[in-house]
Amino acid sequence: MELTITSKQRAFLRSLSSKEDTILMVGKGGVTDTIIKQAEDALEARELIKGKVLESSPTAVSDVAVKLAEQTNSIMVQVIGFKFVLYRPNKEKKIIALPRK
Repeated sequence: MELTITSKQRAFLRSLSSKEDTILMVGKGGVTDTIIKQAEDALEARELIKGKVLESSPTAVSDVAVKLAEQTNSIMVQVIGFKFVLYRPNKEKKIIALPRK
């Protein structure tokens, strides 16, 4: 299933993410199964998560965000500096009400 959002929805999610804490840290191990599992669990609970790629990581921030988005079937909302934001709607209970397309 391919998720898509409009630019208006993306801007809305970016504004929400500015208030979110960074809950996912990717270090020198890169994107591991553990990181993917943490992202899955966080997306299930929150729908919107913010992550950070530490300087010790061998992988670029955008590459980490793209790989995690693919692995978790989520949408990469934003990459800025060493941080990234991912979004995936919860199928059972909607937590974030996106603006209409």
